[in-house]
Amino acid sequence: MGKAEPRATRRGSGTTAAITFTASQTALVEACWAQIEAARHWHGRLPVLLHDRCWLRMSPVPVQDLLLVLPPDASREAPELVRYREQVAAGRPDWQAQQLCWEEFGAEACREAQLRLWSVQETGGHHWSLADYLELIEAYRRSFEERRPRPVPLLVLSRGRSDGGRSDGGREPHQLRWLCPNADRDEGTMRHTCP
Repeated sequence: MGKAEPRATRRGSGTTAAITFTASQTALVEACWAQIEAARHWHGRLPVLLHDRCWLRMSPVPVQDLLLVLPPDASREAPELVRYREQVAAGRPDWQAQQLCWEEFGAEACREAQLRLWSVQETGGHHWSLADYLELIEAYRRSFEERRPRPVPLLVLSRGRSDGGRSDGGREPHQLRWLCPNADRDEGTMRHTCP
């Protein structure tokens, strides 16, 4: 296996964004591949790599600890808001759906759930949602069971204000990439998705 400096690339929107790993990061990726390949079954100690571009750090996190290290925004999943959306989807007018939720959960709980959601939307904290987290877990489990060689997930953390200074505090989302062993190794790159 060559020791060329690998890069993770992301294709989309007509551009290619590349990340070049240091030698120690390359060794870390290879250690994660070895750990995943050696595993006989899916378990919570399998690694997810977190790449913090601002601090030029990459660290493995066991999948079972990902919720603690990088808690997803679940403000949209509040039971009060879920029930409200269910009522509206069932054909109830907005005011009636709101009244039913107030009766079931209490007006104060419904207001607090709405305020939390609005706060997240205003501060731009919606760059890692519960749906994103669940999608990562499902894709990881599926790739573990179905693919050889098995890829390692790399979660490239957002860089804070990517909005050009917008006052609404918008953030780019975290980027999920899949690093495959030996993919494009002759060119010194690691592909972000597996073929």
